[in-house]
Amino acid sequence: MKKSQRFRRVTGAALAVALGSAGLAAVGTPAAYAATPSDEAAKLPIHSFGAMVVDDAHERVYVTDGNKSGNGPSAVLVYNFQGQRIGSLATDEPASGMALSADGATLQVSQSNRILAFDTATQTRTGAASTPYDVTCGREVAVAGGKTWFTETPYSGSSYCDRPDNQALLYGVSGTSSFNAGWDSRGRLKLESGPGAPDRLVVGQAGTNNSANAFLATFDASGANLVRGPQRRFADAEGKGALDLKDIAQSADGKRIAVADAAYGTRLLDASDLADAPAGYQSLPTGAKASAVAFSGDGKYVARGADASGSVSDLLIQPADPADGTTPMEFAFEGELDGSRVVPQGLGWAKDGSRLFAVTTDSYSHWLHVIKPPAAQYDSRFAGTLTTTPSKPVVGEPLGIRGKLELDGPAPAEPVKVEAVRKDADGTTEVAAAKVAADGSFTVLDVPDRLGEATYTLRFLGDVTHRPAEDVTLTVDVAKAATALEVTAPAEATRAGGVEITGKLTGQGRALPSGIALKVTRTDRFGTTGELTSASVAADGTFRIRDLPSKKGRTVYAVSYEGDDLHSGSSAQATVKITG
Repeated sequence: MKKSQRFRRVTGAALAVALGSAGLAAVGTPAAYAATPSDEAAKLPIHSFGAMVVDDAHERVYVTDGNKSGNGPSAVLVYNFQGQRIGSLATDEPASGMALSADGATLQVSQSNRILAFDTATQTRTGAASTPYDVTCGREVAVAGGKTWFTETPYSGSSYCDRPDNQALLYGVSGTSSFNAGWDSRGRLKLESGPGAPDRLVVGQAGTNNSANAFLATFDASGANLVRGPQRRFADAEGKGALDLKDIAQSADGKRIAVADAAYGTRLLDASDLADAPAGYQSLPTGAKASAVAFSGDGKYVARGADASGSVSDLLIQPADPADGTTPMEFAFEGELDGSRVVPQGLGWAKDGSRLFAVTTDSYSHWLHVIKPPAAQYDSRFAGTLTTTPSKPVVGEPLGIRGKLELDGPAPAEPVKVEAVRKDADGTTEVAAAKVAADGSFTVLDVPDRLGEATYTLRFLGDVTHRPAEDVTLTVDVAKAATALEVTAPAEATRAGGVEITGKLTGQGRALPSGIALKVTRTDRFGTTGELTSASVAADGTFRIRDLPSKKGRTVYAVSYEGDDLHSGSSAQATVKITG
């Protein structure tokens, strides 16, 4: 087992789930976070995945391999809540689906020819119910209305299991036998039940081709027979938007049903009629396809798994209520040590929300991750007013925006950062994030590249122990960069020998343009001013002026630069006494 350090938090799309002062203007509602997560990962000794069940009463996690090879004994792998393997439950044939009884006392396990029952306290087999078919396609198993329900795909040959024209049947368990529930479809069926609505069974159609309009339906399992409730198909009149079902979850209070739809993302539905909930979850990261979804038993969190490549996030954890506007915590599983994506139906929570269990794969190997979303949540805020150095920003010159961030609760384990964006006439530009010092001070550095008004928005997106702060803004007027002229002239000169003046033009911000010509004037002791030939500025900023004055006495030479699009003008003068 190893500890993964690959989780990362990103804007808008990280609850580790961490679920305006004077002079500061708010520009958005911050997302919610929670505190310190950890991720322990154990490599599973399986090459395929069937199901996972979390047993809170005994703090165990059961995993089946869903082996479709068809022959030979198998086992249900048993792990503790720390991710350590502590045993196994033997089955006679390959095992696939599982479900826990409402009281947690019995684990129902589907093997290819029976539904087995295990006592969760003693880990011993206590019974078995017959099934109508000996299948290699695996089964879904769920407990609703106090009864066990399972799916049948009555075909042999694992390559045939996911054909869209397969018949899928729904059965119930009665003692040591099973009975046909009277519902069937084409394509595989997925089942879901939950403690928030113990009599409700959710059935979804999966394994269909892209053109099929897959359904989702709920059933009341409280009576002797299933009674169908709301149902829904998702394609529009043009056949677009059809469901590509990977997983189903019911909220802790039973009012919402979430669906992992590989074609759409995470759908959040009203359980009463399967209509879209008034507010849904934000989209998964670009390139990620929904593969799993699970609500924590305490009602606080939802986890959304995905099939994504590279550094694109495969797992998002956030408050279950989408109205919180949270920024999820995101995990990107990459490489040979922790898998590359979350498997369909590969998420499960401890009832109190203290742990999330996630199964990942790289197509061959599988891992069990034990993720601990933190419980404590602390506020953060920007305090006081923002100041700038220099006080008047200039184009092309470094600008420091200074402020202070206050963090409640314990100090962060690692320095946190303040992020910033600049908005001007050219659009919005991301500015490099600034580390926050131990005393809360920070300096965001930028080099504005356009004249005129620029608005900076500063954000603290939260860390693993702090909620995000309310965004603040600062608007500045970016001026032209200053220039300076220096001239060196002799104190005295003769009319015959002439006057030679040297100098240098310097500028702040962007480099001065080439080919600059300086204006030069001469004013004699009688007050007569005349313009001389302009002085050319060399690449290093130096220039030279030569003149043959016609009058004796005090003579003033003035040199000026009119400026350019990014630089202000400047001037300098020198006084020379002309003799002889």
